[in-house]
Amino acid sequence: MPVLRLIKLHLPRSEIYWWIESGFAPLLEGDPDLAGVVRFDRRGWASPTHWLEPVRSVQWVRQQSFDWVIDLQALARSAIFGWFADGGLTVGLDDSREWASGFYDIIVPRPQGRTHAADWYLEVLTALKVPIHRDFAWLPSRPNVGEQVRQKWPVEHHRWIALQPGARWINKRWPVEHFGELIRQFGRKHPDFRFVILGGHDDTGLGQAISAADTKRCLDLTGKSSLNEMVEWIRLCDLMVTNDTGPMHVAAALGKPLVALLGPTNPQRTGPYRRPEDVLQLDLPCVPCMKSRCTYVKEMECLRAISPAKVLEAMETRLGLGAD
Repeated sequence: MPVLRLIKLHLPRSEIYWWIESGFAPLLEGDPDLAGVVRFDRRGWASPTHWLEPVRSVQWVRQQSFDWVIDLQALARSAIFGWFADGGLTVGLDDSREWASGFYDIIVPRPQGRTHAADWYLEVLTALKVPIHRDFAWLPSRPNVGEQVRQKWPVEHHRWIALQPGARWINKRWPVEHFGELIRQFGRKHPDFRFVILGGHDDTGLGQAISAADTKRCLDLTGKSSLNEMVEWIRLCDLMVTNDTGPMHVAAALGKPLVALLGPTNPQRTGPYRRPEDVLQLDLPCVPCMKSRCTYVKEMECLRAISPAKVLEAMETRLGLGAD
């Protein structure tokens, strides 16, 4: 998002298109800085019955004669698609995971091993001589979506805390029972607050288990809200408690108070952007392991040992409630 915003601010007459997986496209549709969104269906394109779709997509992209093609994923599929686009200049990150850099005209290295991903993306703008500053809105409000949220759910008359229990890696998930205990402990001390549980269809089991801790104070929206509704829910909440996952970055982009629960990943590289004080992470010999499966002698200890009481204390600090 910062790359998009800064290019548009520097080149206001530019027409910018974003190539994105179909499931995430709603986040960008109607964005004021985009001329359009180019969708791709990762699963569908793998099927022979859909092979004409990527061919048509490549043909359309080549017809646009783009001046710049910027690849911030540095994956084989994004690099190959960018190469097929045949733009005037192709720029990408020097990430050797899938040897994507062989397709770029300009390769942008990571400045340091601990450089945050967002700052690495911004290095692309340096290569393109686009000024970098912070005077922009990451996620402009969508009043119509905000109004939909207020019409569909009982938003008014309560202060809300968002919970994000899901994550792509199992070992990035704070235990469900800890979320439940957190709700009970926080609810007893601060009864005016309500909890909204966010997540996709794959998180419905987590949402049901957590909301059972206090059905009166919990609104389980796992699998029930759109991506844009999720963004607006985070915008209206007073605080978010989250695992290391996409909505964590949404909360950081919106400047919302945040408690980010990290285990195997490195917050300096992929934690909430410029918000290290909002990370709870234990100092264990294995942290951060950067592995999708836990191999520590005490399984998932990096997250299990973060107690609900510790999270509650962090929540009170960020909300300015103080301890009793």
